[in-house]
Amino acid sequence: MRVASRAKTIAFFITLSACLIGVAIALNVTWIVINWRAVGALIIGIILFAFIIAGIVLNTIFLVREIRRNEQQDSFLNAVTHELKTPIASIRLYLETLQRREVADAERLGFYRIMLDDTDRLLGTVEQVLKAGEERHADAESHREQVNFSAIVRDSVELASVRHHLAPGALRFGTEPPDEIIVVGNQEELRTAVANLLNNAVKYSGAEKDIEVNLLMPDIDTVLMRVQDQGVGIARSELGRIFRRFYRVETQANSTVRGTGLGLFIVRSIVRRHGGEVTAESAGEGRGSTFTIRLPRSYRV
Repeated sequence: MRVASRAKTIAFFITLSACLIGVAIALNVTWIVINWRAVGALIIGIILFAFIIAGIVLNTIFLVREIRRNEQQDSFLNAVTHELKTPIASIRLYLETLQRREVADAERLGFYRIMLDDTDRLLGTVEQVLKAGEERHADAESHREQVNFSAIVRDSVELASVRHHLAPGALRFGTEPPDEIIVVGNQEELRTAVANLLNNAVKYSGAEKDIEVNLLMPDIDTVLMRVQDQGVGIARSELGRIFRRFYRVETQANSTVRGTGLGLFIVRSIVRRHGGEVTAESAGEGRGSTFTIRLPRSYRV
């Protein structure tokens, strides 16, 4: 209902702008016909009407962008509310169960494991929100050092497999990565970027996880980390938008996937701050996705 209302609002402003531009053009033509012999008045009139038309167009673009930004922020708030409320309700339920009745040791251990998973989910959501806020004011030169990017990727792949309880081989290296690939940067930020990319691949891979990670060096000055999944895929029209803050692709295939719309925004911000770039490729919905981080390589001194 709310989406339809916003679509109607956008359509109204675009239609209004088109009508106003049409009226301005008609008045401009009339002005030219009336004053075609008065060169000075003719030129002044054409310039003024051009400014009026440009102002109408710019104002309409601004209004449409604000409406869409508000829509994205509303989606973000709804997503964060759900991401916070659901694990809290789950933890409360298990705590009340433990408080009200005796529970067998095996069942109690199961409750503890579920509550720990819920707290990890809560912590992950809070960290993403805080990290997104930090990205807007981050210092590009802070805490730089030589770090082993290969070790970061190895650790992140292992941690993601454990955290998401993946079957052996579901998240794997296509080829064995080198023992050491040196880049200059902030180790924790790079770890965050890699983890977010892996978590994104896991979330959007559906029930059957099949994710391949490759760490490549196409030349002596470049490092590539490529994450390829066989999941829900991305429509080509969405590929240029998925790295925007709060932006989430809504399709029938991923309608049950929850998130804040901040993960890929954080990845792009960190990678760019380290002098690199991140790109996304997909053949379309249902045909998987490939994300690639490109970073400048360094050498030990």
